[in-house]
Amino acid sequence: MAKKVAKKKEKEIISKTALVNKIASSMEGMTKKDIAAVVNTFMSTVVETVRQGDEIRLIGFGTFKTTHRKARMGRNPQTGKEIKIKASDSFAFKSNIRF
Repeated sequence: MAKKVAKKKEKEIISKTALVNKIASSMEGMTKKDIAAVVNTFMSTVVETVRQGDEIRLIGFGTFKTTHRKARMGRNPQTGKEIKIKASDSFAFKSNIRF
């Protein structure tokens, strides 16, 4: 007998507007405008804090921080020629949520 395989739920991509709407549906006494202001302020605070070299740890959620990539050699995929890739800093989020 063949084992039934559960269908995977199609991944939903939620925009910032949809996120604000989802939060608003579970919050009483706050307007979508108020919630959007909080979301925007949170995002800009995270970006600015990480840009300054600090990190933000939200216990039970994850960590926002900067990661450094060393300079390295790579290859141009079209020509195969070796190229030098400069060192760079990148914004990173590491989740500590377990599924």
